[in-house]
Amino acid sequence: MLTEEEWQQVAPHLSNPIERIKGYRKEHQCTLAEATKAFGKEALSLYQDMTGFPESNTNALFHHRLSLYGPPCSVCGKPLRTPQASYCPMCGTERSSSQEVAP
Repeated sequence: MLTEEEWQQVAPHLSNPIERIKGYRKEHQCTLAEATKAFGKEALSLYQDMTGFPESNTNALFHHRLSLYGPPCSVCGKPLRTPQASYCPMCGTERSSSQEVAP
């Protein structure tokens, strides 16, 4: 999972995918399939450098952002599914009153 600081380093490599793919095709004179496969390689490499995990799916990086999830459950420790979640989907524990729900 990426903190917001880490996400700010990875996100620019994932921005403007259509323009990046078009540019890659023009520069390398390759097919759309080849350019699409090449999109996000920098982001995947950076993610692996930061986390040590060799993620292979560029789209998965959009889900590896801590701010998308809530705090850890007070019982099982698993992250709540959203910052607004009122209970833990893993163990069913209601969110404790000390863990304020985001608006």
